[in-house]
Amino acid sequence: MATRDLVMGIMFLFQTTFGILGNYSLYHYIFFYFKGCRVRFTDLILKHLTVANFLVIVFKGVPHTMKAFGLKIFLSDFGCKFVLYILRVGRGVSMSSTCLLSLFQAMTISLRKSRWPELKAQALKCTGSCIILCWILYTLVNIIFLLYITSKGNKNITKEKNLGYCSGIGHNKITQSLLATLLTFPDVVCLGLMLWASIYMVFILYRHKQRVQHIHRNSISPRSSPETRATQTILALVSTFVFFYTLSSLLSIYLALSDNPSWWLLHTTALSALCFPTVSPFLILSHDSRVSRLCSACCRRNTQFPEVFR
Repeated sequence: MATRDLVMGIMFLFQTTFGILGNYSLYHYIFFYFKGCRVRFTDLILKHLTVANFLVIVFKGVPHTMKAFGLKIFLSDFGCKFVLYILRVGRGVSMSSTCLLSLFQAMTISLRKSRWPELKAQALKCTGSCIILCWILYTLVNIIFLLYITSKGNKNITKEKNLGYCSGIGHNKITQSLLATLLTFPDVVCLGLMLWASIYMVFILYRHKQRVQHIHRNSISPRSSPETRATQTILALVSTFVFFYTLSSLLSIYLALSDNPSWWLLHTTALSALCFPTVSPFLILSHDSRVSRLCSACCRRNTQFPEVFR
């Protein structure tokens, strides 16, 4: 095994392991230990985000880790289509979940207190429907992606492109442009909505800071409101997503335009696609006030987790 393959295999193994542990921890803590706590409207979105991230890590990280370590991956034509199809759906739902987090949080911090109970109930009901629509949308749209994929060494394909453990089917430029536009259109819409919601939340936070600046000056230990802390968390999450998504998209476009992509391009593109699913659960956990209270309570006394918050 070459040194570069060993190094790349270790990097994929590190990303895959920590990504699975991070998403499992996020799901486990928020949706098991906090079962008796007040439910946040973002918890359902986070639940689907962890599931989508888990699909991306498993169906992207595991095959690339095996290939980097020199293990043979025997995938049939159906196996290649299935693995990359689930990967695309998980990636799309991960993006749409992050978009919904930013949109719902922007809506929350802009509500007036007198209307909060009614709109909060409506938001909770709408959240589940939006998530289901996201799963349905990306499940249907990515069916077209199956036209691109086949197993390696398929003798029925005259023009194929190396995608690592599978191959891409070559089409004419017009067909490729139309399919690429259809596949990327939902992503562009989600990215635009995320950027709009983020800019709006920054504006709201800045205006709120200007209004209460005199209070902070007279306060010994000023504390931000729960809405402000949640908004800062989602802004950090969206910023991380936009950075890694932009990097991954640029590499993916370069990969798509390359007739014979290099070894480094294939693996770097895969590594960049795994960055957000790996980092996001740790980012959310580090900013969640319930986790910090849980850790503080565990340090003070030995007690059962659900009893700490009831």
